[in-house]
Amino acid sequence: MQPSATTPATVAITDTTANPAPLGLMGFGMTTVLLNLHNAFPQTFALDSMVLAMGICYGGIAQVIAGIQEWKKDNTFGATAFTSYGFFWLSLVVLLLLPKLGLATATDPRTGLAAYLAIWGLFTGFMFFATLKSNKALQVVFATLTVLFFLLALGDALANPALKRLAGLEGLICGLAAIYLAMGQVLNAALGRTVLPLGAPPRA
Repeated sequence: MQPSATTPATVAITDTTANPAPLGLMGFGMTTVLLNLHNAFPQTFALDSMVLAMGICYGGIAQVIAGIQEWKKDNTFGATAFTSYGFFWLSLVVLLLLPKLGLATATDPRTGLAAYLAIWGLFTGFMFFATLKSNKALQVVFATLTVLFFLLALGDALANPALKRLAGLEGLICGLAAIYLAMGQVLNAALGRTVLPLGAPPRA
């Protein structure tokens, strides 16, 4: 039946845009690995311009872009996660650079920085519970990230280098898990079969 002047036409819009999650996961995962190489092996890997540049560009801006794309796909979790962690990386770089530029007082690791990391741990803990109906790989990313934030916060609060190194090693696991999840999504979709298993979500 043709639509009449009094019958509004219905137009179906099909979403043909790409999955933005691998971009956000790679931005998060690669930057997390590089920063935690410094945390785990501080005498070998300095907190230098390489880490800061990754924090601004790939960990920061790329994740924010992925979050905006997830918002357009009506994915509240993806939009919240990628946009938040993108701005986490940008805020961390600003936190480190402002004192060096003479624009702010350096944050005390035992109080301010510990609180900063702990509040991100709290946020991530809530986000972990939102993954419980998702695939196992995503659950591993958020579980290890929650532990990472609280280990880093505790290491700073106690001024304990050994705890910070432990956090760095755990952070490497977290970052590599995010890279695995991202590449799993890319390879599985590109090849049309399961190349990297992600762990099926639990049945309803």
